[in-house]
Amino acid sequence: MKNTPDEYQEIRDAVRALCADFPPEYHRQVDSERAYPEAFVDALTKAGWLAALIPADYGGSGLGLAEASVIMEEINRSGGNAGACHGQMYNMGTLLRHGSPQQKQKYLPKIASGEWRLQSMGVTEPTTGTDTTRIKTTAVKKGDRYVVNGQKVWISRIQHSDWMILLARTTPLAEVKKKSEGMSIFMVDLRQAEKSGMAVRPIANMVNHETNELFFENLEIPADNLIGQEGQGFKYILDGLNAERTLIAAECIGDGYWFLDRVTKYVGERMVFGRPIGQNQGVQFPIAESYIEVEAANLMRFKACRLFDAGQPCGAEANMAKYLAAKASWEAANACLQFHGGFGFAHEYDVERKFRETRLYQVAPISTNLILSYVAEHVLGMPRSF
Repeated sequence: MKNTPDEYQEIRDAVRALCADFPPEYHRQVDSERAYPEAFVDALTKAGWLAALIPADYGGSGLGLAEASVIMEEINRSGGNAGACHGQMYNMGTLLRHGSPQQKQKYLPKIASGEWRLQSMGVTEPTTGTDTTRIKTTAVKKGDRYVVNGQKVWISRIQHSDWMILLARTTPLAEVKKKSEGMSIFMVDLRQAEKSGMAVRPIANMVNHETNELFFENLEIPADNLIGQEGQGFKYILDGLNAERTLIAAECIGDGYWFLDRVTKYVGERMVFGRPIGQNQGVQFPIAESYIEVEAANLMRFKACRLFDAGQPCGAEANMAKYLAAKASWEAANACLQFHGGFGFAHEYDVERKFRETRLYQVAPISTNLILSYVAEHVLGMPRSF
């Protein structure tokens, strides 16, 4: 498939060159061992790609969301899985936008250099799911510390991160005027927490995506680790979701192009009944349709990026970009697997691995149904459905 140069070509070429040092065999082995791509993530960190959004004053590149999204796209288009490290991109946004000068000076330079990893965010709970305002994990202030009790689930990269951003209730739901109030954000030192009040239970899953259930029992967090104002944590979290959804849209676009690159090459070479299967319209049409959808999602991704980088509202665009990209990559995955036939299920072709990886984004970090609900309510003005 043709690659048309664009304004981000320097970034694309540099990321592709780095990814070329980690061929399909590397990612295949990591997946088969259910391991973490330490060498790959370290290489991305040392090259400065994971510090793209951190300002230069703190050792980062000071790039915009558009450039950051291209980095994520190219990782996936090269056959990797940015899900192993994308948290480093968007989690630090909460700290950057709402942390004190002292907190930013403490954390951001070490995150930028790779000395510390901020890969994890603790929000979701088993009994609340996406109904975040009803979380039950509490943080009660006692002197110069907060004491945390509760439970989180689907919290990724705990074993491969030094810090986690945690959302907990500091004021009971019954005592706030708005249900979105009374929640606060904290920086949690994971290695210290594992020794003194936080238990981790890994969750085996269909994707090599390290994720966990967390249990907090009287975990003490220094009051200095509170980010921003107490009780405003939900607003801070929402502030960063547009970046998260746009970056994941870019990853799905990278996946979509990867599937299309693979399947168009394969159907042009695969001979059945004396002719390449790509000559058949029944093969051509699903692939062409997938390409059209990936291209459309790509346009919405860059629209969301432009608005975000200009400091303008972009909730609708970020959600729509994520919806379109996840759908497009999944349809491209289906076409790629289908037309590879039995070979699509063979590990050595990498199709089944990427198929599993891209399927995640129909569900996470926000399901397609919730995006439709958001658009129905906030864009089309329909009554709230939940």
